[in-house]
Amino acid sequence: SGLTKQDYITRRLLNRDIVVQGNPRVYKALRDQLAAVLGELRRMEAGGGVDDELLATIRLITVTLDGMKED
Repeated sequence: SGLTKQDYITRRLLNRDIVVQGNPRVYKALRDQLAAVLGELRRMEAGGGVDDELLATIRLITVTLDGMKED
């Protein structure tokens, strides 16, 4: 985000949005992690046994990657 710790904490306490500026290394790491998650899901039978927490994590990774692609 480019913010100091103090600015970050202040903005969070005031419920202001923090915009994270990704870089190619972060994008590649997230892409690789999402690929690993996709591999695990493919091993599961039609998504059975996928809990809500895993789905929330997948959604967060996807939103993050989509946001980085816009830059």
